[in-house]
Amino acid sequence: MPTQRAAPRPKLLFLVTEDWYFWSDRLPFARALREAGYDIVVATRVQAHGERIRAEGFSLCPLAWRRRGDGPLGAVRTLLAIARLYRAERPDIVNHLALKPILFGGLARRLACAPRGRRVVSLDWVMGLGLGFTARTLPARLLRPLLGIGLRLATGGTEGRVVVQNPDDRAVLASLGIDRRRIVLIRGSGVDASHFIPLPEPKAATIAVALVARMLRGKGVLAAVAAVRRLRAEGLAIELLLAGATDPDNRDSLSDKEMSALAAEPGIEWLGRVEDVRSVWARAAIAVLPSTYGEGLPRALLEAAACGRPIVATDTPGCREVVRDGENGLLVPPHDGPALAEAIAALARDPARCRAMGKAGRVVVEREFAEPVIAEQTLALYDAILREAGGGR
Repeated sequence: MPTQRAAPRPKLLFLVTEDWYFWSDRLPFARALREAGYDIVVATRVQAHGERIRAEGFSLCPLAWRRRGDGPLGAVRTLLAIARLYRAERPDIVNHLALKPILFGGLARRLACAPRGRRVVSLDWVMGLGLGFTARTLPARLLRPLLGIGLRLATGGTEGRVVVQNPDDRAVLASLGIDRRRIVLIRGSGVDASHFIPLPEPKAATIAVALVARMLRGKGVLAAVAAVRRLRAEGLAIELLLAGATDPDNRDSLSDKEMSALAAEPGIEWLGRVEDVRSVWARAAIAVLPSTYGEGLPRALLEAAACGRPIVATDTPGCREVVRDGENGLLVPPHDGPALAEAIAALARDPARCRAMGKAGRVVVEREFAEPVIAEQTLALYDAILREAGGGR
């Protein structure tokens, strides 16, 4: 009797600007897809995580691009390189992670596939709208309509989906003319609740507040510093831990020199990049993120909540998805320094309230944001797309 050949595994290609971003934010997600029977290809700029990505059994395709600073010629070269990659790899689904990969990947998909009559399904993952849609400067306001046009072009012409991490971003994209029926809400990539477990309360006499993020102005680094300065001047025994690296590829980043100057102040400590942020939450009693950046879903806040820490954050997209005001933290208006300082002080002076909010935050993570919860939603999305496309290959 002739034997039947096993059906080939569907191939998923992830287009992402930086290898560290794939490793830090998408790894559990990619592992779940691999275990579910998908082959994984990662196309990215390779810096420090290339060998670790290969060790996971994923194919790695290095790209010579950056999040900014490519220039017009560099942008054209990158676009053509991505189009060649799509023709060579012939993925069943391409995953564009964040705005630049969505724009470049969508155009490259059209270049690679349209002339040959082949349709490739894309999943465009909007990991927050960033400063392009939240900055209040005149250049940002002028560029916003062009960015909207680019997103409509890049995400069109495919049977795929546009995935957002919070309802606010879904509303913005729908207002830009993207079909609301194609916009799917999946809140983040999941948190390993067995790795980030509730930690004992810090015992130090000085209360530590921590901000875990890239050192960007839009993440509220300077606002957090100002709030702690204010509280120390009022006599509160409090210190601020800043955990995260600067980001030279981002115009909004503070420089190493600026961060060193801040760290020279009493009560301010800059830890730089921290490999295991559980060490930060072992020291800090309160998490803070006064972001105005245009977040998707701040992973740092989910990890803090999983470790049993209450949160003070701005009432902005993404942050308010994690923080339930008065339940597992406090929300304050953006750009309101006195309100931020008052909220931090309210928790710092009430350990019992901190404990109650920390326990509530842990429950929220387990119920809504744990890796198995998000993985189930994500796999269901891929299965639905492949069924619509005739079962893939």
